[in-house]
Amino acid sequence: MDSGQIVLAYSRLILGAVAAFLAIMLWSKTRDAAWMLIVVGTITAYIEIVYSILELLGITAHYGLFIDSVPLVTIVLTSLRMALFIAAFLILVVRQYRH
Repeated sequence: MDSGQIVLAYSRLILGAVAAFLAIMLWSKTRDAAWMLIVVGTITAYIEIVYSILELLGITAHYGLFIDSVPLVTIVLTSLRMALFIAAFLILVVRQYRH
C-alpha cells in the first residue's frame, strides 16, 4: 500500500467511525422508522468500509458464494446500504405527500 491508499483508508475509517457513533447516539433517541433505516444504513456503510479495507489488506478470506469474480458479501454490503437509504427516503416522501 502506498501513502495515498493509507491516507484514504484512515480517512474512511475515522469519518465512518464518527458517522456510525453519531448514528448510534441518534438511534437511542428516536423511534421514527425513516430515521432508524438511515441509522442502520450508516452502520452498514461503516461495516462495508471496514470489510473493504480488510479485503484490501488481504486479511479476509473469501469463502462462500461468488457472482463471477465478486464475493456475494461485497455485493450484499454495498446493496444493503443503498436499499436501506431508499426505504428511508421513500417513507419520508410518502409522509410528505400524504399531508
